[in-house]
Amino acid sequence: MEWMYNYVVWSILFSLLSLIWHLRWKSSYRSSKLPPGPRGWPVIGNIFDLGTLPHRGLAALKQKYGPVVWLYLGPVKTMVILSAGAAEEFFKNHDFDFSDRFVNVSMKSHEFYKSSMALGAYSSYWRTLKRICTVQLFSNKRINETVLIRQKCVDVMLSWIEKEVEKDASGGIEVIKFVFPTSFNLIGNLTVSRDLMDPYSEMASEFYSALSGIAECLGRPNISDLFPWLR
Repeated sequence: MEWMYNYVVWSILFSLLSLIWHLRWKSSYRSSKLPPGPRGWPVIGNIFDLGTLPHRGLAALKQKYGPVVWLYLGPVKTMVILSAGAAEEFFKNHDFDFSDRFVNVSMKSHEFYKSSMALGAYSSYWRTLKRICTVQLFSNKRINETVLIRQKCVDVMLSWIEKEVEKDASGGIEVIKFVFPTSFNLIGNLTVSRDLMDPYSEMASEFYSALSGIAECLGRPNISDLFPWLR
């Protein structure tokens, strides 16, 4: 009978915790004026509302709650934008309020993200970095000045692909292995006026494998991103 007693005790405890969570969620939701969204479950939130096909789950939520939906992915509060009009309102008319980006645990390990324009927090450093890129790299004048360099790098990449097709009778190749060194060579030609990488060199192969592994690790789902108390 001991197992029955433990079962009843844990069931009552879980029910009480769920009730307390629900009452706290209901009162905080009403007072905070959050966007509409499904209530979700304790601890896991709305993870199961997304289903096995999240894009379809979000489309269904849009039909029910509108273009802006509030979700809890675990304990992480998440606002989902589901229309072009809402996206324009957020990121064009209120871009200052929503300028920061979510940074997962993998990218925070050595804090390199702080020097990134894509992931760094809004600050004086970030504004300076953006100003330099806008004026020195992304202006129409600078882009037009580098047309010949970009064309040369693309032509070289096409010649690599043609040689690879001639070597492989099946005609199947991994284009990414040529796009990757071309991107680095473009950066090299723009900064130091020389190519940095040959796709057939051992160094290029090792570098490609290393960066592919890093990208895979950074993009891999991490449960501690949804449940911060596991970090």
